[in-house]
Order: sequence, then C-alpha cells, then structure tokens
Amino acid sequence: MSSAPRSPLDRAALGRMLTRIANAGGRAALHELIEPPARGARRIGITGAPGTGKSTLMRCLAAASLAQGRRVGVVAVDPSSPYSHGAILGDRIRMGEVVGHPEFYFRSLASRSAHDGLADNLADILCAMEQHDFDELLVETVGVGQAELAVRALVDCVVLVLMPESGDQVQAMKAGVLEISDVFVVNKADLPGAGQIAAQVGDVVGLRRYEAGQWVPPVILASQHDAASHQAVAKAIEAYFAWRRNRNNETACRRARAAYHAQSLIHQRIEELLAELPSATFDLPLREVHRRLVTRLSADLDASIPPTQEAYVDVR
Repeated sequence: MSSAPRSPLDRAALGRMLTRIANAGGRAALHELIEPPARGARRIGITGAPGTGKSTLMRCLAAASLAQGRRVGVVAVDPSSPYSHGAILGDRIRMGEVVGHPEFYFRSLASRSAHDGLADNLADILCAMEQHDFDELLVETVGVGQAELAVRALVDCVVLVLMPESGDQVQAMKAGVLEISDVFVVNKADLPGAGQIAAQVGDVVGLRRYEAGQWVPPVILASQHDAASHQAVAKAIEAYFAWRRNRNNETACRRARAAYHAQSLIHQRIEELLAELPSATFDLPLREVHRRLVTRLSADLDASIPPTQEAYVDVR
C-alpha cells in the first residue's frame, strides 16, 4: 500500500479507457499494448465452479482491504453466449455496500472469444487499472472449474472456492486448478458436507512434497453469515503475500505474464481472421489454410492502424 498522497480515483476516465480496451479487436490490441507500471497492484484471482459464492467472498475481501486503506479494483468475468455473444454481467449486485466506497472500482467483462475462464484483453485491462494507482486487484474468473489455469499467469495469489457439493469436482481438479491454488476456501460451510470436502482437499494438499519454507495452502471453512471466517480468509491471503515478499521471482513472473499476454492476443486475432476467411477457404488442404492465416497474421504486425479507428490510448 502506498503511503504517499495520491489523486482521487477518476472513475470516468478509467471507465472510458477500459471500455476502449475491452472493445478493441485483436488487430488493434497487437499494436496498442498497455505497459505495466513500475509499481503494480497485488493481484488476487478468485476461481471455482459457478454457484460457490465467489462474488460474495470477493465483496468481503474487498471490504477488508478497503478498511486497511487500500484502493481496490474488482474485475468480474462473465461467460459470453456462443449465440448472441452477450453476457449477463450481474456480479455488481453482489458487491453490496462497497460499491459506493470512493476507493473501490468494479468492472464486469464478457469473456468473448477467450476460452480459459478469463476475457479478451484482460492483461491490458489489469495494466491499465494499475496505472490508476490501485493497491489491490481482485479477478473473478468465469467459473468453469478445473480448466481455469490461465489465471495463474496474471495474478499473484489464486484462491479456489469450493462448496459442500464439490466432491466430484475435487476428484476432477486433482490434476488441474488444485495444483495452482494458494488458498482453498470451502464456502457455504453451514451446509452439510462442508467438513468432508475440506478434509478431501486437505488430503490432496497433504500428498504433495513441500520443501522447507515452501508455502502450504491452507483450507478454510467460510460462510456468508460468519464474519470471522471471512477474516480468516483475508488473513490467509495476507500471510501468503508476506511469505511471497521475500521469495517472489519477479523475472519469472514477468515472463509468464508476457507469455500469456502474447498467447491471448494471438488467439484473439486468429479467431477474428478465421471468421473473415471466405467459407470456401476451408475446402482447401489444412496446410494451405494454416499458411493463409499465418500470412495474414504477419501482415497485421507490419501494418499501421490509424489512431481514430481501432487503436486505444490513455487520454487522461
């Protein structure tokens, strides 16, 4: 958290900037990248299957950080319809009283062409928010479950939220998101079976081999009606960042984020190029289709884009 005085959060300017980034096509995004500032926010990813209470937990974590004097941003990703391409974007209603806090900002995003639980241009969106002096950014993934591994590259701490009915999910997640999570939360702990799920996750964690001094993910039971349980989750995250402070490999982290950024931009642009190709193109041999895609992608990198069209810039 910064101790120096800072300017008030300019919600209008930030909102306009994030809208331009979110709406930018892949071609524009390849030309107008947002560089991360020297001082970045600490990033926390909240993942887990739909219905586990991720949004409610985020509200409690945001409230705890706001009470510490932090500037907090929340980015909630909702799935886009494969038919209408729209999204409900309803997570704001679960943010409650924190929405009106002057140091809190909330943004919903549609996943659009992203298939990894995140959203198009999310890497640029997070960097843009960091330019507005946020201390903490909370990222809620779509919630597809064990496939959501991409969030690991974009955040510092991954919190996996489960619930009492998650027994089959725990089995499926053993080779996936369970391995990248730093804090486990069994939410809705007032329901039957919560202790059993917590024990299963604890068993999975216990099977790993940890070196001396390595972080061992805690398993925390939480409930919407138990403020102390939310405090326990917040304390576990604080403990993780305290542990990470002296052990973080900044070079590896930066490279992982850059690799994900490049991969997501190229994936987005290829989706667009596939849609632009005449349907008869797919009657050709696959090697020729591939060649045409690569040729057009290479041409994108050499072309210039008029700033009044797709490119987005910070106009603060």
